Amino acid sequence: MTPNLQRAQDAALYVIKQLCAANHKAYLAGGCVRDRLLGKTPKDYDVATDATPDRVNALFPRSRKVGAKFGVMLVRKFGQDIEVATFRSDGTYSDGRRPDDIHFADEESDARRRDFTINGMFFDPVEERVIDYVGGQDDLEAGIIRTIGSPRQRFEEDHLRMLRAVRFAARLGFTVHPDTASAITRSAHRLPSISPERIWMELEMLLADASRARGWSLLTETGLQRHLCEAWPAESDDRLVENRLAALPDSVTCVPVALAATLRAYELGTIKSICRGLRLSNQDSSATTWLVRSLGHVSTNTEMALADLKLLMAHPAWSGLLMLFRADLTARQAPLRPYETLFARAAAITPSRVDPDPLLTGDDLAAMGMQPGPKLGTVLESLRRAQLNEQIETRKDAEDMARKMMK
Repeated sequence: MTPNLQRAQDAALYVIKQLCAANHKAYLAGGCVRDRLLGKTPKDYDVATDATPDRVNALFPRSRKVGAKFGVMLVRKFGQDIEVATFRSDGTYSDGRRPDDIHFADEESDARRRDFTINGMFFDPVEERVIDYVGGQDDLEAGIIRTIGSPRQRFEEDHLRMLRAVRFAARLGFTVHPDTASAITRSAHRLPSISPERIWMELEMLLADASRARGWSLLTETGLQRHLCEAWPAESDDRLVENRLAALPDSVTCVPVALAATLRAYELGTIKSICRGLRLSNQDSSATTWLVRSLGHVSTNTEMALADLKLLMAHPAWSGLLMLFRADLTARQAPLRPYETLFARAAAITPSRVDPDPLLTGDDLAAMGMQPGPKLGTVLESLRRAQLNEQIETRKDAEDMARKMMK
């Protein structure tokens, strides 16, 4: 366990003990309980309690309201922020994402308003016991993702739960209960009512995980993939995409690489529309587009000019392009020789030769008598390519070449 996670655990236990000392119930809740039972290290720790937000604020004067409408307070201890939520039941949902109102309730009601059985358990660290009103332990042991209560109602309340079901099933290696899977398929068309940013957050986590191929398979099986973004074409070779994702190294966490693997077959205009539709950052959108465009280039031209190879190598996503190229060949059951050739050529180029400082600048050309304009740009580009192709190596070589071009 990393120092930060250890501090987070210590902070959560401290908060629980303080609440219990003040005659309140307080438990670990949600994902951290699930992960503990699976023998995994939780990524964060949440606390559920019968103490109201005002009472939490009285016990922890420096706590902050982060979801006052939903009874959530943020308590800072040992440099960590711990979410402390009051037991509640939810009212109606009118926007397909958040309840219109909530009511403070008991622990069982709080458990039953949650999404999946494996996320609906509490753990009492004082008495060292699991509190399970929803059958979460049985489903955890059986490896099943099942909604608490009616799956159709759970997904009607919060459409994002459909994506979460797929992501949990893929990451944990679980199966989705048939009733839950059927409800996802029936309600998949409602996904676009959620904000694109929130859809992308879930998709990003799915693609960043080593289980990304299984996740994509579940997205297509349930019909969710067709509703991720309006610009996403309905027709796609799902099997090839899944194989391409499966061929990526497990260690790949660069999401644009995985996203590019799903978009390989589309035109650049379509890819840009998808990136805009999902509200990707400019950096992720640019990297994804560059990867797909460059993959098409290297796939048909492994014997490209040295200058073109160096320009690719100088890009921040170069290592991702190599992994994507190999994965694409593997997915298509094509020989790996083109990848091996490209890799060998790149490996033979020392880092200092990849992106050296230009031998001449625009100011240098102006000092030599060249007027600003398109021709100056053409000469600069020709000098740069000649330098990268290692046809000129010194400033004098560049000046001689420039003078010839100027004449």
